Amino acid sequence: MAIGPGQVVHHARGFAQVFGLDPRVAALTFLVDAMLFGGTLASGGLLLPVAVGAGGVLGFIAYRAQRRWYGDDAEAALIKGCIIGLLTAIPTPLPAVLYVPSAILGAVHLARARWARRLGAK
Repeated sequence: MAIGPGQVVHHARGFAQVFGLDPRVAALTFLVDAMLFGGTLASGGLLLPVAVGAGGVLGFIAYRAQRRWYGDDAEAALIKGCIIGLLTAIPTPLPAVLYVPSAILGAVHLARARWARRLGAK
């Protein structure tokens, strides 16, 4: 099958690459969300604009980290960064159920990639 100009080729990606989150991003998300929720709760909602801004910054950090550390393409990293930023900006404690499984997948993916590089170098 010939690929013509303007056609996009999608490469097969594994489950861990699609749904994985770098463990460092997940840890940062947990810490930032806990601090923002505590501050918003203690201030009676007055720090909500700060939470929204911090969510945006965290989303950008997640985007850059996913691109650099995890090897995501731009679109996948942008989607993951936007999700992290949006969920962090919502003034509720982010349940660990949302990002801990992604962090575990990310850790497995990174460990397998490191292992494969070591085997290829020998």
